[in-house]
Amino acid sequence: MSEQVVLVADDDAAIRTVLDQALGRAGYEVRTTGNAATLWKWVSEGEGNVVVTDVVMPDESGLDLIPRIKKIRPELQVIVMSAQNTLMTAVNAAQRGAFDYLPKPFDINELTGIVKRALESTVAARSPEAKPDEEALPLIGRSPAMQDVYRSLARLMNTDLTVLINGDSGTGKELAARALHDYGKRKNFPFVAINMAAIPRELIESELFGHEKGAFTGAGARASGRFEQAEGGTLFLDEIGDMPPEAQTRLLRVLQEGEYTMVGGRNPIRANVRIVAATHRDLTQLIRQGLFREDLYYRLNVVPMRMPPLRERREDIPELVQHFLSQSVDEGLPRKTIDGLAIERMKAYAWPGNVRELENLVRRLAALYSQESIGVEVVEAELAGASHAVPAEASASNSISEAVDRYLKDYFSQHRDSLPPAGLYDRLLKELERPLISHSLGATRGNQLRTAELLGLNRNTLRKKIRELGITVSRTPK
Repeated sequence: MSEQVVLVADDDAAIRTVLDQALGRAGYEVRTTGNAATLWKWVSEGEGNVVVTDVVMPDESGLDLIPRIKKIRPELQVIVMSAQNTLMTAVNAAQRGAFDYLPKPFDINELTGIVKRALESTVAARSPEAKPDEEALPLIGRSPAMQDVYRSLARLMNTDLTVLINGDSGTGKELAARALHDYGKRKNFPFVAINMAAIPRELIESELFGHEKGAFTGAGARASGRFEQAEGGTLFLDEIGDMPPEAQTRLLRVLQEGEYTMVGGRNPIRANVRIVAATHRDLTQLIRQGLFREDLYYRLNVVPMRMPPLRERREDIPELVQHFLSQSVDEGLPRKTIDGLAIERMKAYAWPGNVRELENLVRRLAALYSQESIGVEVVEAELAGASHAVPAEASASNSISEAVDRYLKDYFSQHRDSLPPAGLYDRLLKELERPLISHSLGATRGNQLRTAELLGLNRNTLRKKIRELGITVSRTPK
């Protein structure tokens, strides 16, 4: 088979050199250019087996080239690189038919892997659609953690796959669900959200599936449920971990059979909705406690997505602050600025309420303080006394303690009538040891000697714990 040719377009000579060398070592023939015109000439003449292009080039946007490339060579896969690392970049790349989007700076091994998959892929490219409104960004941030979110959204929005979004309260789980809907193929149909924690348990089934007249006391007329209201669109099931068992059983049937029955009804109704669920709770732990159906979990967890807490994306705080300040002006509040030292103070805070807490603080600053420029003293006063106002380097350990605290409160609340079986101390330690050792082994690519050094354990002790905890060890190449 002839050598595969990768066409690279980037106006940065250093990046062209790096890609030329790395892809060359991977066994590809590489042709590089610093402009879109030359890339288009090569493509139109039938050259190349895959394209790697930057977005911003001196003569034309790499994104604008994609529809033209797809029109004459629909089989040619295009990989997009960009330093403009917003959700819209990922969305625009996906909607124009790009095979994948890679934010700069990128891992060269990751890009090489994407090139390999692109060459092996026979997936038909999606048709280009109208460009979304850049001003209506549902998610803000350019951190590596948010880049993972953007790429997941871009890959999933034009599918009907069920998505389970995990994340702490206030991280933007509903915004991610709305992005999947608003920029996907169901965008012209309803987006309907229901919060399981906010609905009385006895009313959840009626809220979801609707009820017929006379189905129960007080049901004086037929009422549609959220499934019927979301027909053709997206149904967002927030806080799915709070769904009662009887409703879980009915939801499982919808996911399995694609149909449901109204409360008090007899005739099944076909459901044409995309399901996106979200939770801040550990569903696997709820399964172990007998509070969540395992079969439902696997039906919901087709594609997992994690929304990072704000403490993991502190570099996004300045952009988020500016966004919320602009929103405040649009709502009639005075225009404000927040100085650099105040921003740094915000970046040192743990943000237990995540982005929602930051938004509330910015709105409060805009509404309550007369000065045009908000200084660090004001921010310090607002944050003073907050139990979570800890330095950045301490927040990770605190978050573990907080998670254990929440777990134990929940655990003992489930055993109000009788204490749990003896041996809780050892069981809890094993729950903590298993992920700690597993992730450490993953970080060292299965090297037990390095893992023992990392954990500060004797190698024989580590081997014993791996055996006792049933941890699978796999070595991966460097």
